[in-house]
Amino acid sequence: MRIQILTPEATVFDGEAESVMVPGSAGAFEVLTGHAPILSSLSAGDARVIADKKELHFKVGAGFFEFSHENGVLLADSAEKKHG
Repeated sequence: MRIQILTPEATVFDGEAESVMVPGSAGAFEVLTGHAPILSSLSAGDARVIADKKELHFKVGAGFFEFSHENGVLLADSAEKKHG
């Protein structure tokens, strides 16, 4: 599945992934390949993408997450990759 993490200023991540965990406003949830379509508002928090068997962590601001047809878009007012 393809996952994008976008802000109004930049594309923070764009690539194939095995899963994504996002901070939904009603609680964190994970999306895997084959997930049903979903649209959710997001709270500021931590997002995780598993791509190429590596965990990538991001600090994201409030926004929205949409997933359908094996494409997920996390649109947040801010996002940055966490290092370390």
